Amino acid sequence: MITLALSKGRIFDETLPLLKAAGIEVTEDPEKSRKLIIGTSRPDVRLVLVRPTDVPTYVQYGGADLGITGKDTLYEHGSAGLYQPLDLKIAKCRMSVAVRDDFDYEAAVKQGSRIRVATKFTTIASEHFANKGVHVDLIKLYGSMELAPLTGLADAIVDLVSTGSTLKANYLVEVEKIMDISSRLVVNQAALKLKREHLRSIIDSFASAIEP
Repeated sequence: MITLALSKGRIFDETLPLLKAAGIEVTEDPEKSRKLIIGTSRPDVRLVLVRPTDVPTYVQYGGADLGITGKDTLYEHGSAGLYQPLDLKIAKCRMSVAVRDDFDYEAAVKQGSRIRVATKFTTIASEHFANKGVHVDLIKLYGSMELAPLTGLADAIVDLVSTGSTLKANYLVEVEKIMDISSRLVVNQAALKLKREHLRSIIDSFASAIEP
């Protein structure tokens, strides 16, 4: 049995064409089912639905043979023990710094300065500002990041940005892109040895279906 860890939402939806290319059809809509383990058209392949941040953990410790997760999650989790054969080029967005539209970011981040930054991506944020020589007080939040500058909780946020419409609606502006984000295929290294033939066929099918 091959177990693939996925999260609901955009990554799941954009993975479906890749699964189809591998001859795998999902038998149930996760949005209409309470099941956390979903079967497929192949009796030897099943999906487990987990939180996006848990995908690397399930794959690393053998709860799943392979999984699909964002580069941001891998950066924060660490990728020790995970084989990353493919950038699937799906669920694309970017990790950026955003501030209130009346905040002078350039003046605030002069080398040696200190600012308050709200984010759930503390590893990415601390490394980014350290490279700029800027001291940061990190405030970890898990949602509604846009509120932090508006309420005075933080000077800036580090968050995922897709269209930028949510920032604009909350009078924030994107002032710096940290990195481009897309979803990656991750594979358990032990599974790759024990189930090499089956996993390799799925990996190769995904590779041929990726947009150039």
